[in-house]
Amino acid sequence: MYGVMRMLKRINKQMIMGLLFLTLVGCKHPLKEPDMLIQIPDTFTTMGTEPMQEKWWRAFDDNELNDLIDQALTNNFDLQVAWDRLVQTRALAEQTNATLWPQASLAGEVGRTRQEANGAVNYTSLYSVGVAASYEVDLWSQLRSTQQAAWLDVEAQRDAIDTAAITLAASIANTWYQLAEAKALARIARDQIKTNQDVLKIVTVQWRKGAAGAADVYRQRQLVASTEAQLITAEETVELLQYALSVLIGEKPGSSWQQTSIELPTLPPIPKLGVPTDVLLRRPDVRQSYRQVQAADQRLAIAIADQYPSLRISAYAETTSTVKVSDLFDDWLANLAANAVQPIFDKDLRKAEVRRQEAIVSQRIHAWSQTILDALEEVESAITRERQQKQLIKNLEYRLELARLTYRRNQESYMKGQVDYIRVLESLESLQALERNIATARRTFIQRRIDLYRSIAGPCELQQPELAQIRENANYGIHPE
Repeated sequence: MYGVMRMLKRINKQMIMGLLFLTLVGCKHPLKEPDMLIQIPDTFTTMGTEPMQEKWWRAFDDNELNDLIDQALTNNFDLQVAWDRLVQTRALAEQTNATLWPQASLAGEVGRTRQEANGAVNYTSLYSVGVAASYEVDLWSQLRSTQQAAWLDVEAQRDAIDTAAITLAASIANTWYQLAEAKALARIARDQIKTNQDVLKIVTVQWRKGAAGAADVYRQRQLVASTEAQLITAEETVELLQYALSVLIGEKPGSSWQQTSIELPTLPPIPKLGVPTDVLLRRPDVRQSYRQVQAADQRLAIAIADQYPSLRISAYAETTSTVKVSDLFDDWLANLAANAVQPIFDKDLRKAEVRRQEAIVSQRIHAWSQTILDALEEVESAITRERQQKQLIKNLEYRLELARLTYRRNQESYMKGQVDYIRVLESLESLQALERNIATARRTFIQRRIDLYRSIAGPCELQQPELAQIRENANYGIHPE
């Protein structure tokens, strides 16, 4: 190692100074602000008053839901795949850092020859050490633009992780309350089965008295069977949603919440939205699209620079000795060379690449603009749907109260022989349908709020998982024969 240090010190100082000077020659292609193709509104139709939490799902005040989402943000495999992509993207960006610096390599060689003359044998040893260095002068910021584009890719991928985390949290919250709805529908079906069986007993008694026809008994039996089918469907949905929930949190499909009672929460006031520009700056998908525009512009600069001459500096220093290793570093031969390359004829190859990159920039700008429009539409749609859903629930509750009064009156009249059974059956079916519709409408109301939270949510603190590795002699139980 000491000999190598002596060797490096003795390389021509002018060559080193020249390389350091040329390192600073290139200029950096600046990041540009793309033109906004649409006009952002000053306000949303509804502004809200409740402060927005970073972990928006905590607004539901459901500890079990909080635990599920926290677990999923750590263990969900799709999210971990997004983290793995970030590591790959960052590694590629780190590789571009090296292109801005001179590249050097060290080579050593030792040889021995044997020569016989006049009965004598002579041995000659040859020792040699060489250092080669090369550097591409970034005259037109081509290398720096490559570096900048790569690190913009890293930022975009980090935004993609935040987008995936928000989507995952929304999926778990929706699935959790769909499970609550399915359990509620199962309870309603059991209650309705009991009610319909009680009515069946009454109709059967009336038939035996001659006050009702056999067809009335059959209709009521059909209603009982129909309600039993609804219970089967609700119980199936409960099972399937539990499997889906297990997979979302990174566990094998199971029924961990079979006995868990899940209540549909009372929603807090609409969160404070702020101005639309702030919402767009908070959304990771908008930021990701913006970074992709900037990265495309850097790659356009690369294509433009590729049309101009390139300059590469190379240096080589070598020392040899035929005596002994200790004398190896005494004599050096060094040279410095510069190679310039100018494209002359390529049948418009590079011009075509510039046009392609210009089209990519245009594509990214249009995609970014569409992402902004979609974001604004998602917020406004979520606000409108929640407002309308709230009114729908009030309408259903009013109709449910009327349906209960109608059923009771028809039941009393039927027992007095004033109306036929069809009137009772129709009012009973209407009442029970409204009971189911309200359960679904309340869950949909929560879904609308989840949509609103997701549309205005920003990134939250996430912990990057460790990379998975293949363990030696591991047996995962799933492998091809």
